[in-house]
Amino acid sequence: MLRVGLSGGIGSGKSTVARRLVELGAVLIDADALAREVVQPGTAGLAEIVERFGADVLDADGALNRPALAAKAFADEQARADLNAITHPRIRDLTAERMAQASADAVVVHDVPLLVEVGYAPNYHLVVIVDAPEDDRVRRLVDRGLTEADARARIAAQATTEQRREVADVWLDNSGSVEEVHAQVDALWRDRLVPFEENVRLRRPAPDSAPELAGPDPEWPRQARRLIARIERAAGDKAVRVDHVGSTSVPGLPAKDVIDLQLTVRSLADADALAEPLGEAGFPVHPHIRHDNPHDFAPDPQLWQKRYHKSADPGRRVHLHLRVDGSPGQRTALIFPAWLRADPGTRDAYLDLKRELVAEHAADPDHGRYAEAKEAWLAEAIPAAWRWAERTGWSPDE
Repeated sequence: MLRVGLSGGIGSGKSTVARRLVELGAVLIDADALAREVVQPGTAGLAEIVERFGADVLDADGALNRPALAAKAFADEQARADLNAITHPRIRDLTAERMAQASADAVVVHDVPLLVEVGYAPNYHLVVIVDAPEDDRVRRLVDRGLTEADARARIAAQATTEQRREVADVWLDNSGSVEEVHAQVDALWRDRLVPFEENVRLRRPAPDSAPELAGPDPEWPRQARRLIARIERAAGDKAVRVDHVGSTSVPGLPAKDVIDLQLTVRSLADADALAEPLGEAGFPVHPHIRHDNPHDFAPDPQLWQKRYHKSADPGRRVHLHLRVDGSPGQRTALIFPAWLRADPGTRDAYLDLKRELVAEHAADPDHGRYAEAKEAWLAEAIPAAWRWAERTGWSPDE
């Protein structure tokens, strides 16, 4: 299934987006609804709350009196931690149960108000953030009965816009009419979520397009950070490190709109063991690419073996290279962009080459001929990059 995290600040109109996604066919798991469910009368969760906080947190019908509980639970840090220890594991388990009940071809939307605050973003294939200007959000909250001061205080207590931008693969502007936000959701469903789900289920990469240069895009580093967090979650302890490499990691350098990432592993056996976890996370293996081109300073082809994955997301092309720690290919992937960042003249020469080859191979559907055409230049440039690294004492942790 495709797991989509949905969030947004209070008053942003997240519920409007959630309802539209359900109308289009998504399976909705509402974190707020589950939080209420785990403390319904007769549940073990409610019994444990009464044991910890006392029977006066119940109303006359034996249901949870939320204001009475809040007065006790938010009085100090320990009380809040105790409440979270009671409810959070139950909400987590119920969420997993509901996700397991969804069909294999479902698009599961997990509506989580505090997705950013609790660090859930790497759990999903995609994160959708709904936003609106603060004045619009305040007006909506006042219409619900809050005072303006209370509305602004609640907004200020939540994640900032910048924190939400950091995790947002999709940013939905809900400052206009319902029809306008519905149009955005419909396009997202049709053009990204539906094909993304099918690609993940079939372990199929999203198709490439002909090579063309874009940017430099200031969003590339932030996009890379989101992707790295997902890859680290999927790879677990088999990941030595994950790095943003390639041209999009070089500030100021126009590049193909492809995020190149390198997952460093301890062995090719570890790389092979990650084929399914990475595929399930949205990065299916490309079985026909198994090595980099050797260079004279390390001519043995066995040293240049790797595994190669691509993104299943039609909205974000990713090339993921799995290389063994310390191998020539692994070190080259780190050294080369560092060299370009340190040497503007070489960076400009590389850009001139890329522009020439993009024009020459504009009809190349899979980037194959474009990549091959760069090899003559790289055959000289990569040894030069290694010499620069040795001369300057460059370290991969810089």
